[in-house]
Formats: sequence, structure tokens, C-alpha cells
Amino acid sequence: MASSNVGGGGGAGRLHDVPQNMQPGHRRGEEPKLEPSDGIFDSGPSTNNNNNCNSSGIGSSSIAPAYNWQATKTTLKERFAFLFNSEVLADVHFLVGKGAQRQRIPAHKFLLSVGSVVFDAMFNSTLATTADEIELPDVEPAAFLHLLQFLYSDEVQIGPETVMTTLYTAKKYAVSAFEEHCVDFLKSNLGSDNAFLLLTQARLFDEQQLAALCLDMIDKNTADALVADGFTDIDQDTLQIVLERDTLRIRETKIFAAVLRWSEAECIRRQLPVTPVNQREVVGRAFNNIRFPLMSVEEFAMGPAQSGLLSDREVVQLFLYFTVNPKPNVGFLDLPRCCMTGIEQTAQRFIHTESRWGYSGTSDRIRFSVDKRIFVVGFGLYGSFFGSTEYEVHIQVIHAGTKKVCGSHNTSFSSDGTDDIFRAMFKEPIDISPNTTYIASATLKGSDSFYGTKGLRRVVVYCPDGGRINFQFSYAAGNNNGTSADDGQIPGIIFYT
Repeated sequence: MASSNVGGGGGAGRLHDVPQNMQPGHRRGEEPKLEPSDGIFDSGPSTNNNNNCNSSGIGSSSIAPAYNWQATKTTLKERFAFLFNSEVLADVHFLVGKGAQRQRIPAHKFLLSVGSVVFDAMFNSTLATTADEIELPDVEPAAFLHLLQFLYSDEVQIGPETVMTTLYTAKKYAVSAFEEHCVDFLKSNLGSDNAFLLLTQARLFDEQQLAALCLDMIDKNTADALVADGFTDIDQDTLQIVLERDTLRIRETKIFAAVLRWSEAECIRRQLPVTPVNQREVVGRAFNNIRFPLMSVEEFAMGPAQSGLLSDREVVQLFLYFTVNPKPNVGFLDLPRCCMTGIEQTAQRFIHTESRWGYSGTSDRIRFSVDKRIFVVGFGLYGSFFGSTEYEVHIQVIHAGTKKVCGSHNTSFSSDGTDDIFRAMFKEPIDISPNTTYIASATLKGSDSFYGTKGLRRVVVYCPDGGRINFQFSYAAGNNNGTSADDGQIPGIIFYT
């Protein structure tokens, strides 16, 4: 992962540690206090191409400019960029950071005021400061220099080791364009190993779009996300938000085990003995979002019933829930979460590929059935025969018997002119019942494409757990743009078990 230019400030890396003073002890509404040199990525050596910066990546303004430097700068951008972190014409200085890390950084009020409403108010309002030096103890010097570099030259320097402190600084001075670059950098590096870490930061900085992407990543990779180091560092409110979700793809007994690990870490953070009473106390109301009724009686008996976190009355009520009818009210939800597990798989139905297949607004359709419950998340589709092309596509899964639309989505995909299969994904997984016939439908808008031939009417997909799923494909009567079990579009059905 290269730092962005969008960046020249960091090498390949992954998010790992939150700065100590941005740990979940900070709650929403508190101003984070960021320390210099704290980072949340593993990163390689940094590079910095700014002529005013030294090898450490921190700006240096000690070199006097050549006489008539203006003549060597042919554009306004070059002249302003030359003034970045320079004493030339500087009319204000910032004392940034604190302690041994503090730096004195020169700047120019006019340029700062043009780029930031906060700086404009600082220098030009009725309450404008008259100080020649302004102290910024809560800002990291490297992050402040990255902000100034953007204001002076539009250059974006974001490295993995400074992205969160840079985002904080961009928000502090209301430079929304720079904020977007920081958030885009985080989005591009989002994975199951850092989803909880970034979710905490997204909520802290009120980045709702980033938070939604984190939650989507957690839904799709719940097992991996729960075992990542960042999970035990989240705050209680974030834990509550996650446990409320109906879309987690993991068994409830593993959710309970993860909550146990979190509660142990939280007890240690609060300097409390790790006891069942204290663990239940620190989990708080989030505990009621563990869906114990979804466990088997064996799972419940071997785990939660012996944990000490449930009261004797709760244990008895839950055992009754598992064994008697009508079932008693136990105070815990019994609404199933998304039951998808394992890894993404695809049923491929064609042996060969040919060209070409045209589109005139008619849907390509194929009937299919499976012998076990699955969750369809998208289709594989062929792309353009004529080079790189963007397709608009409306995808649907329809119950063949009732004609009810089980799921649909308007989306798009880009093809590169090869006969590869490209992904068109639904917004939500579609629950497919065994031994029931459905119609997969795709209405494409775009140029002529490749298509599949020598179709298989029966496709066996072998699962990682040793099981297998049998797909049956058949002709969908009616106007289907020519697609059949033998040839046409929709070469793959993408699913989870």
C-alpha cells in the first residue's frame, strides 16, 4: 500500500495500533489528544519529495531562498508551493506539538485564510488574534505540515503512520477536501483485521460513511474481525452497535466467546478484578443483545451456562426455552442473524466462451435450484467484446413458483475487454431454500459481450467443510434474451453456505 499522492508519506502497511490517547477510553464528544509519532499502520520507509522537507519528513525552513526566486517559478501554484514551511514573507508562526516534539512552523496568514474558515476567523474576524506565535499543543507537527502543504499546493501527503492525526487536523481546521482524502485513504486500506479499529475511529470523528463500510466489512467477515486485536479495544457503545446487528455471519456461541474476551480486556482497562460479576457489569446493556436462544442446548450448556455471567434464573429460563413448548420469555432475542458462514464460492455453469452477445433491454434469465440452503450474494457476468466498457445492470432472484422477487439491485460493473467473468453483487444476501426453483435474472445495458457455451445442467460445488452443494440449471421460459442452460449470460452464481 503506497502512501497517497494522495501521498508520498508512507510505504506499504496495515492498520494495527490506535494511538494510546485515542484508545476507546475516549468517548464521543471528547476532543482527542494526539501524540506525535503515534501510528495505526505497519509501514515501510517513508519518502518525501517536497524540497522544503528534511529526511525525517518534517519541514525545514532554515535554507535561505535564492535572490529573485520568483523568476524560477512559472505558475502561481509553484510560487505558493515555494512558500510552504518557509520564512520567506512569513507573518505568523505556530508552535505545534508539545514537549520535545514541539516545532516552530512559519506560515502566511493570507494563504491560510483562503483555505480554511477557521484560519480566516483566527486572523480576520473581530476577535482575531494579534499574537505572532500561536500554540497548538493538541496537533502533531507532521500532520500540521501535511495540512499546510495541501493549503499551499493542493498536494496530498498521507502516510499510514500519520493518517489519523492528519484527519483530526483537517477536521479541526475545517478543510473538507483534505478530510475526504484522509477518509479515502482509510477506506482503501479497510480489511477484516482493522475493521473494528477503524470503526472506533470513524465514530470518534463522526465519519458515518466510513463507519458504514466498517460495519459492512464486519458483517461479511465476522469471524476474522472478532479475532483481530482491535476488537477488544472498542468501547462499550461500539460493542452495543455491533451486537445489535442482524447481519453478523457467525454462530452465536462464538459471539459470546468474543464478548467474554472483550469483557476481560475492559475489566483490566478499568482496573477491576476479572470476575463474572464485573464482566457482566462492564458489558452493560450490550449483554442483552447476545442471542442465547439461537444456540443449541449443547452449546449453551458447555459455555454460557457455566460462565457465571448469567444469573441462575436466566440459566433456568433458557434451559426451559430449549426443552419445552410454549417457550417462555427469556429476555434475549431469538431473531436469527444472517446464517452465512464459510467463504465465498461460485457455481460456474459454462465450459467455453464465445462472442458475441447483444442487449436490447431484455433480461437474460436462467432457472436454478440447490439441494441445500445457501445465500446468493451476486452473479458472475460476461463483459464487453470490444474493450473496456462500463455496464449498468439490474439483477434479480425470483421465486419461480410464486413469481415473488426475493432480491434485486441496480448496480454496475467495469469490464476490460477480456472473456473474464465480472461480479455484479446484491446489496443484501438472498436466502435460497433447498429443492426450490428460482430464476436468476440480469438486465444489462452496454455493448455486445462475450457469452458462455456448452453449459452444464448440473454443477457440484465442494465446500471447505467437506460438504457439497448441487446446482441444477434449466431453461427459463419466456423472453430471456436467448440465455438457456446451454449458452448465454449469467455464467456464475456467487454464494455463501
